[in-house]
Amino acid sequence: MMNSGKVFLGILAGLAAGAMLGLLFAPEKGADTIKKITDMGDDFTDDLDQKFDHFLDVIAKKIDHLKEDVSTIAKRE
Repeated sequence: MMNSGKVFLGILAGLAAGAMLGLLFAPEKGADTIKKITDMGDDFTDDLDQKFDHFLDVIAKKIDHLKEDVSTIAKRE
């Protein structure tokens, strides 16, 4: 599971870098290009925040399940 997360983040970073390079070489005004890059960076940051929050939720749920399992085992003994 860890490798798939690294692969996904690598692909996401590659896509972001490719999109930025595409914008830099686009025949538009500099101010328009800078605005697009800024917007893309904001979108990327928001997406990364959502993924990190989801990751923390998954970890918290796994910890809760682990606590329940340990509690159940402790009651048996």
